[in-house]
Amino acid sequence: MANKSVWRDNRFWRRSATWITGFASVLLIWLTLDTSAQISMGNDADLTNGVRKRVPGPTVINYKITYEFDAKRGHEVPVIGEKEKFFGRDDYSEEEAAALLHLGKLGVQAKNCMDCHTLLGNGAYYAPDLTKAWLDPAWQDDGPMQAMTNQATKEEAIAMFLQHPDEYPTHARMMPNLGITAKEAKGIVAFLKHMSAIDTNGFPRNFGRMKGAINGK
Repeated sequence: MANKSVWRDNRFWRRSATWITGFASVLLIWLTLDTSAQISMGNDADLTNGVRKRVPGPTVINYKITYEFDAKRGHEVPVIGEKEKFFGRDDYSEEEAAALLHLGKLGVQAKNCMDCHTLLGNGAYYAPDLTKAWLDPAWQDDGPMQAMTNQATKEEAIAMFLQHPDEYPTHARMMPNLGITAKEAKGIVAFLKHMSAIDTNGFPRNFGRMKGAINGK
């Protein structure tokens, strides 16, 4: 009687399936634990001590954030610099900053921003990606938006635009007036600033060299 081929042996396939399933389960558990550690939010002590977290603590709004090319990683990464005034302050406590971010997140959800925009890879593509909106050159001191809104700082310019987008036409697809209050706008700007500090592995690419990502030019 001819030897039965291993490829036709049901015991071989059952054992293979058991080993593969076991390996995949262990790998999935490891990836889950690693991902949880990677996306866990840092705290104020991390920022004070220069500990780099992929998701920095809420008080990152007290600091200057830039987006710079990292030759070792081959893409841009957020760089947290010195203290920077945010709506006139650079001393928000962890509780105050967290409350602002919470308010901003609720505002983004309540106004259904992702129906038009993309945030951290989620949402739509009708309007500009907001993942790094805080870093958009259009909002910088030498950009057009501060002059258009007649505001002295970037955060005040963004807040003013959010409250009255119909008064500042920047693109054919104009943002509608969503009834955002001054308090909500401040929270949303804080949320945008914090989001820009998250290390997203270079997403979106080359943002530091893009011009007018918010106003669509």
